[in-house]
Amino acid sequence: MSTGRQVVSLVHGFFASVWMLTLLGQRLDRRGYVARPWGYHDMRRSILDHAEGFRRELEGLDADPHVGTIHLVTHSMGGIIARAALDRFRPRKLGRFVMLAPPNHGSFVANATAGVLGRLFKPVAELTTASDSLVNTLGMPAGVEVGVIAASRDALVAPDSTHPDTPHAHVTLPCLHSSLLFRRDAADLVAAFLTDGTFPARPGDVGQSRA
Repeated sequence: MSTGRQVVSLVHGFFASVWMLTLLGQRLDRRGYVARPWGYHDMRRSILDHAEGFRRELEGLDADPHVGTIHLVTHSMGGIIARAALDRFRPRKLGRFVMLAPPNHGSFVANATAGVLGRLFKPVAELTTASDSLVNTLGMPAGVEVGVIAASRDALVAPDSTHPDTPHAHVTLPCLHSSLLFRRDAADLVAAFLTDGTFPARPGDVGQSRA
């Protein structure tokens, strides 16, 4: 890793806000990282529109001489935004990438609601499990260490959908979709992966694997 500040760029999910990232950010700050939440507001706009905004954020961090490494930590749709942003711009200072409950191959809830909500909120249609949906045609980041933390009681994203088509470490915690942002053990796992590129075995983990 580069010298300088270890910045963690945090990205929230659909119909959420940067406030939901506060506790996780504070816990990462206490572990020596500099948490920098990034948010988006208009849920009607495409994932690609939000990715363009996040690309500009990454470019600014990459140009900052005080930043040594840029790690990414995302929740839910935030992981897809980050994937799309990395497809457009790859920071020279890119570190590790942790995804919390990412719909990497779509969400069954998006399938059920795309007919109605997809006309109002474009990301819903872009996050279906259809093979030609945006999320399933978007490139996966290559050459970056990726860790995924899934929730065993996730009512929005199926466990299999959290796996990206790229080498990655994967662990599942016994909780709900959004609970991952508030659990201390999830923050511990994020920090461990950012430090070592692996998830340590922990009592209570539902499962852990490397693909």
